[in-house]
Parts: sequence; C-alpha cells; structure tokens
Amino acid sequence: MSKRNRAELVEAVTVTARRHHAAYTLFKQAMAERLGLHSTDLQCVSLLALEPGPRTTGEIAELTGLTSGSATRLVDRLEKAGLVERHPDPRDRRKMLVTLTRGRAPEVEAAWDTPGRAFGQALEDFTDDELTVIERYLRRTTDVGTEQTARLRTR
Repeated sequence: MSKRNRAELVEAVTVTARRHHAAYTLFKQAMAERLGLHSTDLQCVSLLALEPGPRTTGEIAELTGLTSGSATRLVDRLEKAGLVERHPDPRDRRKMLVTLTRGRAPEVEAAWDTPGRAFGQALEDFTDDELTVIERYLRRTTDVGTEQTARLRTR
C-alpha cells in the first residue's frame, strides 16, 4: 500500500493526467502529420469511427467543438483527402450525412498498427479490476472535460 496520503495521491494523478494529455496531444499531431492531415482532421476521423452511423456537419461541429463553418471546411478537407463521403439525408433533403470511406482505411489502420500494439502492451500489467478502475476514471474525466468545455464556452 502506498505511504502517500490522499492529497498526495490526487496531486500525483492530476500531474500525471496532465502529462498524459500533453504526450497524447503530441502523439496525435505526429500521427496526423504521418497521414498528411491536420490534427483536428485526425480527431474527426477518430470520432466518426466511434459513432454508430453517419453524422451531419452540424453534429461533427458538436463532436469537434468547431463552428459550423469550420466544420464544413473540415469535412471538405476530409472529402478531398478521400477519408469521408457526403450523402443526402433521406429524412431531410436539406442535410448531408458524412460517412467514413473505405478508400484510405487500410492506410489509416496500418498507421495505427505499431502505436496500437504499444498502447495495448501498456495495459498488459494491469489486473482486470485495475482496468475497470482506469476505465471508470477515463469516463468520469471525459464527462468532466465535456462539462467544463461547455461551461467555458458559455461565458
């Protein structure tokens, strides 16, 4: 058991989380550069891959925190790069739905091979109970981050 008190443990987690965020931001930027993309473009591709279906440009704006105009330019870049396609929304002809293409999927997946294995190996030493705690921490801090982003944007 750790000899650090709770305040020291919370501080250690906070500092480590900030370092993790900085390292992952740099990693994401390097990955985007490797694929010839802007880091926001890569973030959008990653988020679209997590979504259960096609998204409108407005929904992409919400996912990425961009204005609607910036999200439109983002989708334009992704379409030009062969990463997404636009299709008319069958429920609302005024809207376009954006979906990932299979065109560059092998290239993107190949770029993630080595980092994906490395991130997976980083989790090998943890027990199932520890992984459950890590997941719970990540979910909670994601929710807090989302709430704080909204708070900062409303001021």
